[in-house]
Amino acid sequence: MAIGPGKRQSRNIVGKRVKEARTLHSPPLTQDQLSGKLAAEGVQLDRVGIAKIETGIRCAFDFEVRALAAALRVDANWLLGIEAASCGGRLGSSGGRKGRA
Repeated sequence: MAIGPGKRQSRNIVGKRVKEARTLHSPPLTQDQLSGKLAAEGVQLDRVGIAKIETGIRCAFDFEVRALAAALRVDANWLLGIEAASCGGRLGSSGGRKGRA
C-alpha cells in the first residue's frame, strides 16, 4: 500500500493491541473502564490518553505497558507484538495471547 507524501505508516503495535484486547474483553471494556483498572494498578491514564495510544498519536511508556497488560489480562509481550515462539520461553511468556494469570 502506497503512503502519500507527509504521511507515515504507524509502527505503534501497542495501541492496536490495546484496542483489540479491550474490545475482546468479556464484557468489553470502555476506555473509561480501562482507565479505572489502570488507576487500580497505580497508573494514572485518562480516557483521552488511552484513545491517543490506541490511535497512535501517543506512545505508551514501559510502566504503562505493564499496567495495561495487567488490567487487560494479557501478556505484555503480546501487547508489544513479541510472539512466544520468538522469545524462546526466556521472557516468562506462558505461550498464549491471554496467557497472563
